[in-house]
Amino acid sequence: MVLVNGLWLENQKLALRNDLADPEPAAGESLVRVTLSGICNTDLELCRGYYPFRGVLGHEFVGVVDASPDLSMVGRRVVGEINAVCHNCSTCNAGRTTHCENRTVLGIVGRDGAHADFLVLPTENLHVVPDSVSDDCAVFAEPLAAALQIKQQIDIRKADRVLVVGDGKLGLLIAQTLAATDCDLLVLGRHESKLETLAVRGIATTTRPDEIDDRSIDVAVECTGNRSGFEVARKAVRPRGTIVMKSTYAAEMTMNVAALVVDEITLIGSRCGPFAPALAMLETGAIDVVPMIHARYALDEALKAFEKAAEPGVLKVVLERHA
Repeated sequence: MVLVNGLWLENQKLALRNDLADPEPAAGESLVRVTLSGICNTDLELCRGYYPFRGVLGHEFVGVVDASPDLSMVGRRVVGEINAVCHNCSTCNAGRTTHCENRTVLGIVGRDGAHADFLVLPTENLHVVPDSVSDDCAVFAEPLAAALQIKQQIDIRKADRVLVVGDGKLGLLIAQTLAATDCDLLVLGRHESKLETLAVRGIATTTRPDEIDDRSIDVAVECTGNRSGFEVARKAVRPRGTIVMKSTYAAEMTMNVAALVVDEITLIGSRCGPFAPALAMLETGAIDVVPMIHARYALDEALKAFEKAAEPGVLKVVLERHA
């Protein structure tokens, strides 16, 4: 048995292990040698008890296919959709495969993740990375796809007043994707240095919630990762407006449900998104992601990397693999 390295989560405690069995692909799955993985806010929330996951963390990655039932994929550089689905349940048959009743989710639900030497995913989940897209860019494919999901769910029009609440990794990606709609966009954050990456692209930003008129926003996207972000979004959105929820966090949240009913607010949860347009945007350079990498660590420094990722104001922290 070959033993591999991985970052293991159990009972909300992280441990770097070097005694994990080399994962064996099931029928229809490929073995991927991970070259770069990114630490996500969901990883941090899993450590805080967001979901009782036990196993290797991580779902943002780029790697090389080592073994596959599709021989044309062997040796290809890939990223991967994180939901492994059954295609047989009523939800899959209804076309809602990302909500498969029997799904496993890479590094989140029932499937070891990307903060390891290797991972396995269904071959159908893998997307070949264009040669012109670097690993540093490709590792953002999954969160960029999640950002693009908003435009899959709702129609953003040019006349819409849109507020993005949060200047973290996902917030910066969402802002750049929504800017392409030419809507009246404003991004609210806490860090001038992070907002500057948007300002140089002509996207309006502010650090002051009091500059946003109450009940003036058509669509508010909440991606702060904390409960106060929802309160800001709720205060800003107009009657019959829409709040898109992107945050996942362990803490419970209270809200005035009666006020949502009276104002006829549409509340939309938004999760995974389309990979093909995400890779296309990375290939054309339409989205600027490399400045979002704040720190790099080797896999055997993963515990330090997680400490860094949890620091206020830090954007993407990546784990590199060295041959």
